[in-house]
Amino acid sequence: MENFKRSLVTTLVGRLQERPDKLIAIFGPRQSGKTTITRQALQIVKRPSVHIQVDLVDTDEIGTLSGLESTIHVPRQPDWQWLAQTWQSARVKAVNHPHGFILALDGIQKIPDWSTIVNGLWDADRAAGRQLHVIILGSTPMSIQSSLNESLTGRFELQRVPHWSFDEMAKAFGVDLDEYLYYGGYPRGAQYIHEEDRWREYVWHTLTNLSIEQDLLAMTRVDKPATLKRLFQLGSSCSGQVLPFSRMLDQLPDARNITTLTRYLDLLSMTGLLTGFPKYAPSNRWIRQSSLKLNVCNTALQTMNSGYTFSQARNDRAYWDRLVQSAIGAHIFNSFRTNIKAYYWRDSGGGSGIDVDFVLQQGPHTIGIKVKSGPQNRLVRRHDTFTQEFNPSRTLLVGDGGIPIGGFLSTPIERWFDTL
Repeated sequence: MENFKRSLVTTLVGRLQERPDKLIAIFGPRQSGKTTITRQALQIVKRPSVHIQVDLVDTDEIGTLSGLESTIHVPRQPDWQWLAQTWQSARVKAVNHPHGFILALDGIQKIPDWSTIVNGLWDADRAAGRQLHVIILGSTPMSIQSSLNESLTGRFELQRVPHWSFDEMAKAFGVDLDEYLYYGGYPRGAQYIHEEDRWREYVWHTLTNLSIEQDLLAMTRVDKPATLKRLFQLGSSCSGQVLPFSRMLDQLPDARNITTLTRYLDLLSMTGLLTGFPKYAPSNRWIRQSSLKLNVCNTALQTMNSGYTFSQARNDRAYWDRLVQSAIGAHIFNSFRTNIKAYYWRDSGGGSGIDVDFVLQQGPHTIGIKVKSGPQNRLVRRHDTFTQEFNPSRTLLVGDGGIPIGGFLSTPIERWFDTL
């Protein structure tokens, strides 16, 4: 693990070797490796820098890269004055060093009104032509995104850090496919895969609970926190399944309307917990008053409270098939690019099953994906129905007789469009 570097490290190094024309915003789910990526990139660049964890109170952060030592104290409640003073210190070092300076602020959402302060400081630096790179790191609830999109419009470049893929977990920790399907893509969780009770405690208390309480509820207005939590519980237990909004409202009566459920699901998705794939339609419009295919963003979120041990889950074919569905959906979500959209499709006259599990669309190209389950003749018929109605650019079968599950989970989804 110590020598393993995600591809995002190379991307960040490239940004730091350019002129500082934009802020670098690194956001992603808790424990996805944002801090590690930043520190590895700073070591490669070998320029004077300091990485400050704003959410570690009453500490001293010390940067010693390139022989330059910088000590900055983080108070118990860092405010705009502390942020401005810290930024000014970085400015001095940028002016005094021929290669400039890099300031990385981790957990910046802890500072009230941070985006407004950063806006003014950054604009002043650009006007003065200072060689100061600034990296801001944090979680991704809607309040953080709105701060970037409103106060800092046009001033930042977003680097999204997703959950770890199967390929990354296998290379870094030696995790095999079955272990990845059950234990998911949390790097620190890999050390607990032979201590399942300890692993569950880690996933729930260190990851899930803190993501909801600190990264989401503490930073974003949510009128019905209990409803949001129950929505996550419902979605994680039904991951890989299509649920009509009417059924969700029956089980979450306090939500009262689809608008509330949609907003809460958006928040959970932005925090890397739970997402929903809309139904594919010829016009590519999602009618929100229909159904969603709910999907965890990391399969650990599905198995942690399932009641199944690893051995029990692997021996229950029906449950394991649902877990494979969730893993494919999570991989698609975590591989997202802004120019690719993802859906599911169901034949309105074909019964209650999902006919094509996932539909990917990039510009004029459409790819249908079926994760093999059920009799082969049913699979072929439904693929034929989808092909006749929508004429996709490609259809993929993932599983027995098609693309190996591990191979699909190791391939970024944009690769399937490369040869079209």
